[in-house]
Amino acid sequence: MFTLGVILARAGSNGLRNKHLLPLLGRPMIQYTFDRVAESKRLSQVIVSSDCPRILSLANEEGFATLTRPAELATADASVQDVLLHAMDAVEASHGVHIDAVATLYGNVPIRAAGVIDEAIALLERTRCDSVRSFCPVGKWNPAWMAKIEADRATAYLPGSVHRRQDLEPLFLHDGAIVVSSRATMEIGRRNRSDPHAFFGSDRRAVITQNTDTVEVDTRRELLLAEAILRDLFGTEPIYNEARVA
Repeated sequence: MFTLGVILARAGSNGLRNKHLLPLLGRPMIQYTFDRVAESKRLSQVIVSSDCPRILSLANEEGFATLTRPAELATADASVQDVLLHAMDAVEASHGVHIDAVATLYGNVPIRAAGVIDEAIALLERTRCDSVRSFCPVGKWNPAWMAKIEADRATAYLPGSVHRRQDLEPLFLHDGAIVVSSRATMEIGRRNRSDPHAFFGSDRRAVITQNTDTVEVDTRRELLLAEAILRDLFGTEPIYNEARVA
């Protein structure tokens, strides 16, 4: 199965300006995505889609093919689906290959579980489903503990009452680490541009990650969280040391 990996790295951002190039432990954020992609054994080819010359230059230095994104696909309103189709068409036209699946890789995700990219691709190939996404448990952010606020009155979002975290119904959230879609589903997306998630298809599968496996950075708080986790992983001493709190 020929799987194209598309690293998405638009220059603009409604949250953090130039977030893909922000330094994390002395490296641009997007380089951590480059690292995980380089480890993959199932990505047949990878291309970096961006409208930012600095990102494209950095990608070339790291040995990745690049695709300059047209202005209409570099706005906040442009759909991921259209950007993926643009990349798929460009690679097929320039390299004469037939792409069977497309893997979406966000450049603002500096922390991904090792192997999650290949795990998702393997599941897509084995089941012949429409798409595979990574999901992590929502934990205490479960809807059962959420409320609607009107003026200063809080009412439970869901009926019933759950007091212990252990009794919450297991629910999961797509964490942004990986999305893989089949060629057939991408073509459905091409024909149904009104639905920006048409490329997920109807047979949607999941690989399960842990809460700390993925950090998608869209805010300063998430940037600080990513830095803390990276320091814990690569620093000379973990930030959290059980001996200190024993």
